[in-house]
Amino acid sequence: MRAAVFHGPEDLRFEERPRPASSRNELLLEVGACAICGSDLRTYRFGARNITAPVVIGHEVAGTVVEVGGALTDWRVGERVAVAPAIPCCECFCCRRGLPTMCDNLRSIGYEYDGGFADYMIVPWSAVRAGCVNRVPAPLSLEEATLAEPLACAINGQELLGMRLDDTVAILGAGPLGLMHADLARIRGARKIILIDVRAHRLELARAFAADVLIDGASEDVAARVLAETEGAGASVVIVATSSAEAQAQALTLAAKRGRVSFFGGLPKSDPIASLNANLIHYRELFVTGAYGSAPWHSRIALELLTSGRIHAAGLIGLVVPLEGLLEGFATAAEGRVLKVVVKPRL
Repeated sequence: MRAAVFHGPEDLRFEERPRPASSRNELLLEVGACAICGSDLRTYRFGARNITAPVVIGHEVAGTVVEVGGALTDWRVGERVAVAPAIPCCECFCCRRGLPTMCDNLRSIGYEYDGGFADYMIVPWSAVRAGCVNRVPAPLSLEEATLAEPLACAINGQELLGMRLDDTVAILGAGPLGLMHADLARIRGARKIILIDVRAHRLELARAFAADVLIDGASEDVAARVLAETEGAGASVVIVATSSAEAQAQALTLAAKRGRVSFFGGLPKSDPIASLNANLIHYRELFVTGAYGSAPWHSRIALELLTSGRIHAAGLIGLVVPLEGLLEGFATAAEGRVLKVVVKPRL
């Protein structure tokens, strides 16, 4: 089989490998589609702390079961599935308390396990046991099913924010996850959704999604505009859906009193310090939370939402490339010319 194998920073090799065989408690997938995530770009450029090279990268994956281990009775050859890549151990302190995103022994497909930028992929027993494998409903394409992984992360982030029907929501970052957050906020009944980006072309791509107000942060006074759009109160919820320390600091200035702020996008590990006005948190009694990853059940919810059409799945996918076009896909995703790039090994 063909596979895109990460050997080190900017050392990605397209290799021929034997097709893997599943053990008695594993599944073998024929990969139908695997989307490119921002973390894939970072891994390609810089590596990752938890990666075990050489490894096949790619973790937003959907495919068809072609082999079922003899010990597994709930799965059948021919079923289409999406795989949640973050695999909790189900045994540590956090897992026992229902907090799998905080698992002390979290392992991930595309990092510790071979991922989806290949013709075939093994789903390990740990992923099957943890509920990370979900059937893809018939109306949904495998390309669209790859969006379940990032959407699941957005669902987790909004659960932590406790979204309410009367919320006004400001989202910093009009990338794929910012737009998913906008759609989710609409589903949760938000009163007004404000989407902010400093790239005009991103805002143009965002027009088909759920935001009521688009703000170009490169040409407008964002804080003044948000106050004008919220009757002078500020946004009750602010989501930072971009990896920017400046956006994290700005988010505090946009939040209403007792507002909730999500630092959804992590900062680069080489520069993780943000300079924040802590008095805004103190005097406005703001609630600031992080959001990291998702639990297996979030992926099931994500697939249901994608199938229902309430998330603009098809509008998110701007380019589909074959496996050999992966580096082209990386370049396109890095430039932000499209929202989401999907790799189809057999395109």
